[in-house]
Amino acid sequence: MESFISAVITLSLVMDPFGNIPLFIGALKKVSPERRKFVLIRELIIAFVIMSGFLFLGRWFLHAFGISEYSLSIAGGILLFLISINLVFGGDEADAKSSPKDDEPFIVPLAIPLVAGPAALSMVMVLAAQQPNKWIVLASMIAASIFNSVVLMLSFPISNFLGKRGLMAIERLTGMILILMSVDMIMGGISKFIEGFK
Repeated sequence: MESFISAVITLSLVMDPFGNIPLFIGALKKVSPERRKFVLIRELIIAFVIMSGFLFLGRWFLHAFGISEYSLSIAGGILLFLISINLVFGGDEADAKSSPKDDEPFIVPLAIPLVAGPAALSMVMVLAAQQPNKWIVLASMIAASIFNSVVLMLSFPISNFLGKRGLMAIERLTGMILILMSVDMIMGGISKFIEGFK
């Protein structure tokens, strides 16, 4: 139960729903209000399917390329650390996260990389490597996806309530927590690497 709760919290933080609210609003502002819910649900389902693929094929991917679990843990921690730094200090929102040219976004940028981004996919693979019971990881993905979906479905009301400063404060706090988690992942990978020589 403890591993399940930990995985849910980790995935929820990595998906960063509060930090994605302004980006989702920007991507959906040209979509008619009556279609926004449909588009959002479609993109969230696509993101979940992609993460599920990484969950069940992650171990095969590691063996196929000869990647050890501690290497994945260290690499995932470094990637998470870099993304966390961007959350804490802010980044340029005019890059790949900006609104698409078409009025209705499809897969990019909502499903990928905003929900099923590099950090989320790396975390799913790390959890799959650490947890032998894939159904626990899948259940944690479902729970985290539900939380993420609820926040993003309410993105417009939440944005109006919290304002830009409120959303920024939550994003900075999420970044600080993710920095601690990324360091823990890196140290855990280093510990496994050292144990291999004993």
